[in-house]
Amino acid sequence: MTSRAFSVAPDGRRYPLPDEALGASEARSLQEWAARLARPVVVVQGVGFVGAAMAVAAAAARDGAGRPRYSVIGVDLPSASSFWKPCRANEGVPPVETTDAELARAHRDAVLGEGNLRFSWVEDAYALAEIVVVDVNLDVVKRGDGAPDVDLRPFERAIRAVGRRMRPDALVLVESTVPPGTCARVVGPALREELQHRGVATHAGIPYLAHSYERVMPGPGYFGSITRMWRVYAANTAAAADRAARFLSDVIDTERYPLARLQDTTSSELAKVLENSYRTVNIALVHEWTRLAERAGVDLFAVVEAIRMRKGTHDNLRYPGFGVGGYCLTKDALLADWAARRDYGMPGGLEMAAQAVRINDAMPAHTFAHLKSLLGSLRGRRVALLGVSYLAGVADTRATPSALLTELVEEEGGAVLACDPLVTRWDERPDIPVYRSPYDAPAPFDAAVFAVPHAEFRSIDPDALVRHAAGPLAVVDAQRVLGDAHLDRYRQLGCPTRAVGRGNVR
Repeated sequence: MTSRAFSVAPDGRRYPLPDEALGASEARSLQEWAARLARPVVVVQGVGFVGAAMAVAAAAARDGAGRPRYSVIGVDLPSASSFWKPCRANEGVPPVETTDAELARAHRDAVLGEGNLRFSWVEDAYALAEIVVVDVNLDVVKRGDGAPDVDLRPFERAIRAVGRRMRPDALVLVESTVPPGTCARVVGPALREELQHRGVATHAGIPYLAHSYERVMPGPGYFGSITRMWRVYAANTAAAADRAARFLSDVIDTERYPLARLQDTTSSELAKVLENSYRTVNIALVHEWTRLAERAGVDLFAVVEAIRMRKGTHDNLRYPGFGVGGYCLTKDALLADWAARRDYGMPGGLEMAAQAVRINDAMPAHTFAHLKSLLGSLRGRRVALLGVSYLAGVADTRATPSALLTELVEEEGGAVLACDPLVTRWDERPDIPVYRSPYDAPAPFDAAVFAVPHAEFRSIDPDALVRHAAGPLAVVDAQRVLGDAHLDRYRQLGCPTRAVGRGNVR
């Protein structure tokens, strides 16, 4: 007798992986469900941080009479690592951790109320779709020589899965962030080949293909970052662009957040990576000046705030910090750099954008240098790391700067006590337990690094924290989590203290 394989959700619930018979039953069930609701079907491929929210947003779209416009299916792979997502989502719980009550409510209403949102794993879903929205991740490998590498094959396999089943008149709308030229060079040809292999004729000989990148921000405004956010889009034909505009206008409040239409899909793809590269370079610039300000004894936060008074040109200058995390800013500039080298004949690539990523990746080492300056040797020392997610108010740990700091502490013989009020499991470091607060840590600690400005960490009482220390507590504020009053109190309590970007804190 063979043991059954399971997919385990972050909350520990176990879902048995499906077999072929269950897949056939699921395909029939989807067909019957779509026929019963008799609405246009939207299928979202990939239910990660973008796809999960996009599926809910499409399901929440209403016509003039207040009825749902679409029946929506979110599709994810039936792998051990991800099959729990459609299972959990069909129970009325978003498949991604969120603090956004609006998203959680809209998801629950669509799944358990209106019943126009389902999640599945079978490719047969694509055959039902009038619109397929592609939200599949595309990762970058950061090689030791500094040159990025991108493997498009998993992404292309996902596109071919759509092509094997899709209707010839369906619109394929790519939201994934991809290297400029991917829709024209990879997506369009792959769809055409799959359709031709099936002997299916398409409109004008090519599939309807569009690109429109998202600006999703996990956190309290997660749902609104889809439905109340400007969008850029483009398509391979005027007809496809018009269809994309109609769909986006159903989902997004385009009266207040109008769409911007570009000439072709490569323009839209380039816009996304340029937009995020701009922000990446902005952050890297401030990271460089952080080191100068600290040596000069200057509070760079005050300096930036003074500069930001110049509205219209300088009011988006970033602040010093712990580093950059998340899925976009840590890689998007490298997607463009890779395409520039490989596809567009630029041997040097996008040097400034790529260098900015490297500067930002290394920034947690700056916080670590402060920690070492206070503790000296870290061997045998315990460090309370206050913040595991990459951003305040979210539970997302992808590419979190806390990972590098943890590695550096461990390499020096120290141990990290990870604390985060939102993260229940650190997927990238499952060997490290995560405590809700430093008060829950199982042992006293020698240092506290305030890495993420969660509201719970801003309000920590210095006197109470010091009582949990193993001795004189070293305090490093990496992200302006602490106000002046708290910093003053730590110093009054005899705590050696440093603050990233605030050279006046000693």
